[in-house]
Amino acid sequence: RVSVRPRISSSRLSVMAAANANFLEISKAFCQHYYNVFDTDRAKLQTLYQDGSMLTFEDAQFMGMQAIMTKLTTLQFATVQHQVTTCDAQPTPGGGILCFITGKLVVDGGANPLMFGQTFHLMPTPQGSWYIHNDLFRLNYT
Repeated sequence: RVSVRPRISSSRLSVMAAANANFLEISKAFCQHYYNVFDTDRAKLQTLYQDGSMLTFEDAQFMGMQAIMTKLTTLQFATVQHQVTTCDAQPTPGGGILCFITGKLVVDGGANPLMFGQTFHLMPTPQGSWYIHNDLFRLNYT
């Protein structure tokens, strides 16, 4: 029987995690911060993106902080509340963190929340903080 699942040796995982042993805690704190800012003042999200950042929002792609912020600040709703259900994370090479989030969106006080999934690839900055290098967002219509 042939296994098609790739295996990561414990030594390889140790090397990846060593760059950021606190990847789970950082991911959860980032998640809480991101959605709090998104729900209260989306324009302030610009500090989390850089010119090399990319957003895929449903089927559309946006490259660079300006294009991403234009998209996020022109979404067609007055209010939104993110309700995070799960926040999973893994360390990545280069000291990054891959975050996968699922949850519900309450848009304009609606009674029927929308399900969503979002993935962030966080990268460290020279100043010791984090920025979003990749951001993928998708509503789940099931």
